[in-house]
Amino acid sequence: MSDDKQQAGPRDRERINLSEDYEVRYWMQALGVSEQKLREAVHTVGTSAAAVRDYVRK
Repeated sequence: MSDDKQQAGPRDRERINLSEDYEVRYWMQALGVSEQKLREAVHTVGTSAAAVRDYVRK
């Protein structure tokens, strides 16, 4: 089954998927960061939303 592109946010809110534009936009808005900062955080701490949230708050 393919992803429903009409959804406002990611299906799995525990992980950040940088390969889907709508998820990148969702997480940028949810965390209040730029795309560059989001990608840096995921590269540094992995795809766990909680770990990325902690990273960007520091």
